[in-house]
Amino acid sequence: MAAITPSSISPLRQRMLDALQLRGMALRTQETYIDAVARLARHYRRSPELLTAEEVQAYLLYLLRERHLARASLNLYGCAFRFLYRIVLQSHEQFQIPLGPAPHALPEVLAREELARLFECASHAKARSFLRLAYGTGLRVSELCHLRVEHIDSHADRMCIHVVQGKGGKDRLVPLSPDTLAVARAWWQIARPRGWLFSTLRDAEQPLDIGMAQRWYRRACAHAGITKRGGIHTLRHCYATHLLEAGVDLHNLQQWLGHSHISTTMRYLHLARPDAPDLARRHPLALLSTLPTLH
Repeated sequence: MAAITPSSISPLRQRMLDALQLRGMALRTQETYIDAVARLARHYRRSPELLTAEEVQAYLLYLLRERHLARASLNLYGCAFRFLYRIVLQSHEQFQIPLGPAPHALPEVLAREELARLFECASHAKARSFLRLAYGTGLRVSELCHLRVEHIDSHADRMCIHVVQGKGGKDRLVPLSPDTLAVARAWWQIARPRGWLFSTLRDAEQPLDIGMAQRWYRRACAHAGITKRGGIHTLRHCYATHLLEAGVDLHNLQQWLGHSHISTTMRYLHLARPDAPDLARRHPLALLSTLPTLH
């Protein structure tokens, strides 16, 4: 069994990158697909070009049964392998890579008091600022990790965030409330970032790793005694639900969230309660200001 070496995997990686870029795949999709194929190669210690369809299926079963991957995550691996074998390698072997339906369970949403506890229990200023902005802007964690200082427009007649190449390779504008802008400014006063608003600790030229943001969220949940399932994406669910409760219409919310289909946004109608606090209804975008004060 031949071991994988950088010289043997590099040409295939480049071919796959070329194919992804040629088809206009979003940067995040490119990274996800490349990472999935790299993991497949490391698992078998062979180039994916040398694997059979049975071995690829066996790896997917390993991820499902041994690694306990969620169905949505497993489908990402399956899509990456389909792209590799059908598009890049144009394999003549019939690669059957099944994709199963992901469950459509309603997401968990934190109560406003739980959000206040969560932010209070963040381990340091960087984590607290990141988590508060994740809720206050509704950005996907990857979008917030890749947010640059110059993409924040603080002019009074604009007040928005320019999301560059979000999911699906789409740009969009997200409104920014004064209380959320204050959080970003306070963090800028502490760290003085010049490029990425949140960078890695060791290299300011690298954006914050998504895994680190997830760990910040889960650690804060543990300290706050919050046991609801879900990761940091929960804060995006809270943003959407609380804006609907405050009276924001579906069309605007769809644009701010960057959803391609209104049906994706409509699922938050099942989570919204009609009895939002009066302050939230008067100032719907000021999500952070309407959180309860902890005693």
